[in-house]
Amino acid sequence: MSERLLSEIEALYHQPLFDLITQSRKVLVENWKTSEVQLCSLLSIKTGGCSEDCSYCSQSAHHHTEIDRKELLDRETVMSHARQAKADGATRFCMGAAWKGVKEGDSKLDQVCEMVADVATLGMEVCVTLGELTGKAAERLKKAGVTAYNHNLDTSPEFYPSIVTTHTFEDRLRTIRHVQNTGMSVCCGGIIGMGETVTDRLRLMQVLTGFDPSPESVPINCLSPIPGTPLAEQEPVDIFDLVRLVATARLLFPKAKVRLSAGRTRLTREGQALCFFAGANSIFFGQKLLTAKNPQVEQDMALLEQLGIRNHKHPTEILKKSC
Repeated sequence: MSERLLSEIEALYHQPLFDLITQSRKVLVENWKTSEVQLCSLLSIKTGGCSEDCSYCSQSAHHHTEIDRKELLDRETVMSHARQAKADGATRFCMGAAWKGVKEGDSKLDQVCEMVADVATLGMEVCVTLGELTGKAAERLKKAGVTAYNHNLDTSPEFYPSIVTTHTFEDRLRTIRHVQNTGMSVCCGGIIGMGETVTDRLRLMQVLTGFDPSPESVPINCLSPIPGTPLAEQEPVDIFDLVRLVATARLLFPKAKVRLSAGRTRLTREGQALCFFAGANSIFFGQKLLTAKNPQVEQDMALLEQLGIRNHKHPTEILKKSC
């Protein structure tokens, strides 16, 4: 695929709001069951002590946060979380580790592959986010049962050096290429509210339009300011800016899951409902997203029930019905 012109994306985004969400709603209805969203659960399997200096991250060793550092969880603990997530309605289980990355020959890669194989027996989609990957490490994860790899670009190529200095935007793209070469799906989006401009947000979307194949899911995170990080004092994102970006993402990626991710604790119920109407059809749910707070499961389920939205069926349940 070739990247869309930035001017085309800007034209979509800057339409009158109701015109924009009317168009994005139409695309959502044409491609997805609008009465359903996918519920995804995210577990930090290794917390804190990361060598990278991402300005938004509580787990960076460069920042002085109150995060409790924890080494890699054992397999049974991970499975306990995965079983609970499935019982709560999740159809995707994502495991994240605060590492610069993994490569072939690392014992930690072997351990993660064992966890992946365990979780895959539950019939859930298995997603991991482990930082940078070599081509061979990506192949190992694919063989273990990973269905999707999350590796966000965070922001535009131009603004990226203001947020991270220990690796480059191109490093992130390289990992994504390794993932795509294996046939794993790519879950890739960004974070808004870090001090970037609207143009930066749309440049991120432009880069994503050049992915071949297109991202399977596009998470849109609102910054969760963490005390002790350089971005601790950032103001919340304006809800209409978020809705505009969700709607624009839906127009650019008709077949992708557009996922409301971090930062939902700063959104009202009405704001979230508008995001669903405009094109979001997936959320991360559970008490925490790695280390950031998230709405309680009961709150999410109550909101979805009020809106008449169900969770997607488990892949295994869909398969049983089709047999």
